[in-house]
Amino acid sequence: MKRVTGIFRTTSVGNERVQAFIPHPLPPKNPPLVLEGDLARLHNEALAAVGRLAVAGAMAPSPDWILYGFVRKEAVLSSQIEGTQATLMDVLTYEATHKAERPAEVEEVCNYVDALNFARGEIAKPKGLPLCTRLLCGAHKRLMRGTRGEGKQPGVVRKSQNWIGGSRPGNARFVPPPADAVPEALAQLERWVHEDDPLPPLVRAGLAHVQFETIHPFLDGNGRIGRLLTTLLIEYWGILEAPLLYLSLAFKRHQAEYYKRLLEVRSKGDWEGWTEFFLRCVRESAEDGVSAAKRLFELLGRDRRAVVHHKSATLPAVRLFDLLPEHPVITLSLAKNLLETTKPTAGKAIEVLCKAGVLRETTGKLRDRIYAYDAYLKVLAEETAGPDG
Repeated sequence: MKRVTGIFRTTSVGNERVQAFIPHPLPPKNPPLVLEGDLARLHNEALAAVGRLAVAGAMAPSPDWILYGFVRKEAVLSSQIEGTQATLMDVLTYEATHKAERPAEVEEVCNYVDALNFARGEIAKPKGLPLCTRLLCGAHKRLMRGTRGEGKQPGVVRKSQNWIGGSRPGNARFVPPPADAVPEALAQLERWVHEDDPLPPLVRAGLAHVQFETIHPFLDGNGRIGRLLTTLLIEYWGILEAPLLYLSLAFKRHQAEYYKRLLEVRSKGDWEGWTEFFLRCVRESAEDGVSAAKRLFELLGRDRRAVVHHKSATLPAVRLFDLLPEHPVITLSLAKNLLETTKPTAGKAIEVLCKAGVLRETTGKLRDRIYAYDAYLKVLAEETAGPDG
């Protein structure tokens, strides 16, 4: 029996009458979603992979440096799913120099990081916003700031009809709920997030993502906020203690299936198919994160020994090396500020790291030089080259 996941309402948009879809509240019903057989096995495998990722994160010499890289990788990948072409190298170079070849697109990625930090900060505060619609509106406002979506009511739940795919509502792939139905649909989602539910938290995070995408409450940026919501829920429900899972890696790898599975929940009630896909993506992304973390740990250990034992080693050079995981692209000015020292001392530290084979100068210029920790970036930036790279 095909499950019905919502109702259609005929609504007028301009001169067209279209069928807008209003989803039923979560959890899935008639029949309920049950984890058994292959789904239960897949859930256990995904949860185990996330557990290994948590251990990898806990083993980092500093909890901040792995978080720094993995959060930015998720921001880049989530933005690329929506067509942004900025790469991780673009973003890290911008953070070091405040200059970018694609300034508008880099700003979109940086806004994603800002939106995530805002949301996590509010949830962590004793008197901050809980995980709610207001919080997502605040994150959306930061996501859209100064970008191509700035004119589409940042931080405001839409008051007009939108659509997905097609040039107009009449030929759209999907038409979300009419604007007057959106506040109640969001309120129902918010209540469900804070209610007890027998479904495992990891599965619930996947269901919440679909529900948010189906409601499509903003005029732009829904995909990124929907994936950000999943990240927040995974932390909120205690699956991970920090946003180490760059889930958009698997969504981007399987982008056609990602959109197909979302659509089939609405058209066929196939929550099982979505849940299988989501859990596979969680497992795949977590395994990738564990592999990347392991390779980064090994690289850092090997390169630190090379720096410490180099004949020109200085204490500032070792200190600068230890700061590279959070600043894998660096300038003389940035090194001076990080080390709180003079330009000559910072310059000498950079020179030592170049001689030790850790840093490479990337511009070929005599002034305004930029240095990159190439080996580190090669691991971290895998699959973030962008649609045209």
